[in-house]
Amino acid sequence: MSRPSRALPAQPPPAAAARALRRAARFVRRALPLCRAHTVEFFTRGLWQRLVAPRPDAVLEALRAAGPLARPLAAGSGGAAAPCDDDIFSSAFCENSEKLVDVHLFALAAKYYSLSNLGVCTPLEDVLEALKGDSEGAMGIKPDEFMNNKKSHEVQVMSELVDSIANYCGIKQVIDIGSGKGYLSSFLSMQYNLKVYGIDSSSSNTNGAHERNRKLKKHWRAYQSRGKETLKRQSLEMGNDRPVENEINCKTINEELLNNANSLQNQDQVIIQDLVPSCGFTEMATLKTSTETEADFVTGTQSHETKLSEEVLDILNALPVDAVEDFSSSHCNCGEPCEEEKVQRKMTSLKTKAGKSSESNLYFPLTSCITAETELNDIITDLEDCMMVGLHTCGDLAANTLRIFTAKPEIKAVCSVGCCYHLLSEQFENPEECHDQVWGFPMCQYLKDKGWCCGRNARMSACLLPTESLFYRAVLQVIIEEIYGVTKSDRHVGKTFSKSSSFIDYVRRSLKKLELDDSKLPDSCIMDYYEKYKHRMNELEAFNMLKVVLAPCIEVLILLDRLCYLKEQENIAWSGLVKLFDPVKSPRCYAVIALKHQSCS
Repeated sequence: MSRPSRALPAQPPPAAAARALRRAARFVRRALPLCRAHTVEFFTRGLWQRLVAPRPDAVLEALRAAGPLARPLAAGSGGAAAPCDDDIFSSAFCENSEKLVDVHLFALAAKYYSLSNLGVCTPLEDVLEALKGDSEGAMGIKPDEFMNNKKSHEVQVMSELVDSIANYCGIKQVIDIGSGKGYLSSFLSMQYNLKVYGIDSSSSNTNGAHERNRKLKKHWRAYQSRGKETLKRQSLEMGNDRPVENEINCKTINEELLNNANSLQNQDQVIIQDLVPSCGFTEMATLKTSTETEADFVTGTQSHETKLSEEVLDILNALPVDAVEDFSSSHCNCGEPCEEEKVQRKMTSLKTKAGKSSESNLYFPLTSCITAETELNDIITDLEDCMMVGLHTCGDLAANTLRIFTAKPEIKAVCSVGCCYHLLSEQFENPEECHDQVWGFPMCQYLKDKGWCCGRNARMSACLLPTESLFYRAVLQVIIEEIYGVTKSDRHVGKTFSKSSSFIDYVRRSLKKLELDDSKLPDSCIMDYYEKYKHRMNELEAFNMLKVVLAPCIEVLILLDRLCYLKEQENIAWSGLVKLFDPVKSPRCYAVIALKHQSCS
């Protein structure tokens, strides 16, 4: 198929992406001792004394003065920060001891090396404008009532972008990697008439998605039955209205039906509850009554009928063929069809057209574990030109999605939002492990040549836990080492803190999980440890906040690594990083997007 004439927005050149990566990597490398420190060992390894020079209260005060990390460094510019000498930020750490010595400069650097200030992101508005051109987006379905606010926000924003990319590339098939419960997949299918294969490694997620679709159809029929009664009632009231008024009222009725659907919410909280006001669109013709003369109908409603039919077709195309009940045209007994029946027959024709295209409007949940070597043809028998998407794909799955995209000619585009960076596999984290494995990080040649490794603790930096929880765990580690002589264990404490009523309770629960005998440890001894370290809780709070400040820089490194990997590929026409979501609602808000060169056949 021929490539659209519309030009994609400007993308960061490979050299610019590589330069941003090198600069961010240089700063993060200086901060790695702080990033890699494990708060569990805070007291046992004397981490504050080893890594931070200022007092805890001075650190907290400096971080508060620095303000929100989301605020642009160049105030009021709205763009990238003004050029700075990278050497300035290196002086935040002591050259010899590697201790943090200047907290203000440290916080400033963390802002400076954030994606919002490096100038490598493409605004979402620019991408959508280029992809859509003059075309209008789909209307109607709002997922707010069957998803939480976070998921609804993510699905609506991402699905609009995915649909725009699919239209631009001229494809109708989408592969959703790590589809989970199928929220994005089902929305893409129903709202945008795309054929979606949702692949997830969890069979329970896949089975749940199947069950969710089954219940969805049942509720659609319930909405339809109720909607027909409402439409019939309204048609009697509007019998003598002008056609243009009918069109306005029809839209009003649809909105009312959408709101009325909320009354079914208590039947099943996890079911889609107000997707489409399908509710008897086949009987919209009853808004036109037999009191109109045939001449009036032909002259007065021709343009209205065309517009209404197009709108109805759009909605019918967004439904599975069995989501609309069969329509019978035997409502009139006269020899010649009445005006009502004529329009009703047109609705039947529209439904038939929708049925013929229903094969492209399906969602197929599949269970499979995706790796970089996965052959999609073994999973999807009718694989065609398509795009891959992933909404918060965990760990290596995001990296594998990009690798499959670059390797398979059928996949024309990709839109991937990653998460769970702590689950990434790193090539240089454990050198003794097999080097033939495909690793999640690094992906680009520059970081590979440098043997770059973040470490799991650094990738965990974004996990901000309550200070008291961290304090409990750090003091527990002192007890484990001093009383039991254990420095390493394959067992984990897990979420014991949330289940504990006190520090004593926490320690005893944790010791049982670690299979250590707590009977030789009296309560008084446990409390002695608590009292010994409680005055140092502010150290732990300040230390944890330093790691949180660094977390966006770690994410920058991972995302720029993926972008630079795409820039290294010869078959990529466009690639970029796009901020999709509101970071307050969805902290993992950046998408890696790429489109391949299109053939001119």
